[in-house]
Amino acid sequence: MGYGENEIKERNITMGYIYNTGLLFSKIAGENAGRTALKYPDGATVTYEQLNSLSNRIAHYFAAHGLKSGDVIAIFNNKSPIGYACMLAALKTGIIYTNLDLTSPYQRIKKIAERCKPKLLLYDIDCALRSEMEALQIPYVNLYEGFEAGLAAFSAELPAFTRDVTGANGAYIMFTSGSTGFPKGAVISHANLINFIAWGQAEFGITSDDIMTNANPIYFDNSVFDFYVALFSGAQLAPLTNEVTREPFGLVKAVAAAGCTTWFSVPSLLVYLITTRALGANSLPAMKRFIFGGEGFPKPKLKKLHELYGHAASLYNVYGPTECTCICSSYKISEVDFEDMNNLAPLGYLAPNFSYVLTNTDETGKFGELCLKGPNVGAGYYNDPERTQKSFIQNPYNTDFNETIYSTGDLVQVDEKGWLHFKGRADNQVKHMGYRIELEEIESMLNTLPYVHESAVIYEHINESLGQIVAFVSAAGGAAESAQVIADIKKLVPEYMVPRKVHILEAMPKNQNGKTDKGALKQLKIQA
Repeated sequence: MGYGENEIKERNITMGYIYNTGLLFSKIAGENAGRTALKYPDGATVTYEQLNSLSNRIAHYFAAHGLKSGDVIAIFNNKSPIGYACMLAALKTGIIYTNLDLTSPYQRIKKIAERCKPKLLLYDIDCALRSEMEALQIPYVNLYEGFEAGLAAFSAELPAFTRDVTGANGAYIMFTSGSTGFPKGAVISHANLINFIAWGQAEFGITSDDIMTNANPIYFDNSVFDFYVALFSGAQLAPLTNEVTREPFGLVKAVAAAGCTTWFSVPSLLVYLITTRALGANSLPAMKRFIFGGEGFPKPKLKKLHELYGHAASLYNVYGPTECTCICSSYKISEVDFEDMNNLAPLGYLAPNFSYVLTNTDETGKFGELCLKGPNVGAGYYNDPERTQKSFIQNPYNTDFNETIYSTGDLVQVDEKGWLHFKGRADNQVKHMGYRIELEEIESMLNTLPYVHESAVIYEHINESLGQIVAFVSAAGGAAESAQVIADIKKLVPEYMVPRKVHILEAMPKNQNGKTDKGALKQLKIQA
């Protein structure tokens, strides 16, 4: 006797087989109902039962207003309880959410909206972009103006339609810099996330007793680890807004007051805290593990962190592209790593159930471009088939069946232990302040300025892991000044993409093919 579709879904749940993140969170919330889910610096807390009920009501609200599985919503999210609840409600509905940067220029947010075509915009805080976004004529909801009170009319029970969401459904879109000047949105599925959560719990020993930081911006890839590994483990999440994270002593104080046991950020934030001496040996007494990734960690500063906390906490260097569900490798730092102070720490081994191939290898076969394969490889770029086909490719070593791998563009070396070591990029992408940036996107935006004739952008390395963005501009009739260019580009790209310096040239140096000679520009910069 066979089973009908609904019977199969009921049977799977009864057997404990969880196939989407909406069901998974409902299960975790039921097991931890009275425990704290969100713990804010001002002392406010939200329990798992409260967060689960709120997200269920919002899911019913979405359905009542015509939103359905596969639709996209965009959230201007400042880490409020209702902002997190909207993310969970989307997961329970099969809706794909994307979190937007409250501080991004309108022109960039407009491009993102044009790409993903959200059916609804949600604001959990009033922001300057709200009035500008109205020109796009997308329906919107102010979550901060009586919205929650109106939810009382909707059921707090898990919607029946949550069981219709499959592992193949898109969960979220994470937008990153694009070389065409158009941000690209990586789509991550429910199945990707379920595998990622299980690895995060096992690799770092995360349990319901942990309190995890959410210092990463919610629109930034690293926040995926914060949100999913914490709230899908029954742990507490300590949301830290930009207002908190930009003040070093206040940030450390807030993390200590929350009793956080797990830290995750880009290395540059930890370097900043060490350099300003905001982070001392006794600053974070409850901390069990520091996890960092997204860029290289300068060895002298990493050694300092190890000296401060290595006796009490584990330090992990992690790696992973946005397109492969946040992170997919981990390496535990030890004293041995400081015998070589010149090279960055290894990326370590890939997560179990994950593998790689190298393309464009050298004669040793141990150096080449890293291509990832496994259950964390995302579904491609949203509404962007050309770039999807370029980066999500057929495994060139498999001619027997269709096997999609993600071409990272990262060059790696494999050592005798099998550890991966990052050795650079195969393209013009850079990592700056933990963000992946296509320098061509900055050039594209510079070229939209009416007085710019040509532009070129380079990345100047200050040391092994720190650098700055430098732009060169030739202006029509020489009518431009550096300060003006910087002021104008700030209106077009996020703060982390704004060039630190702009040099005005009469004309760009060219190579024999008539293209801008970036090597010559680097020499000009060195001589300046």
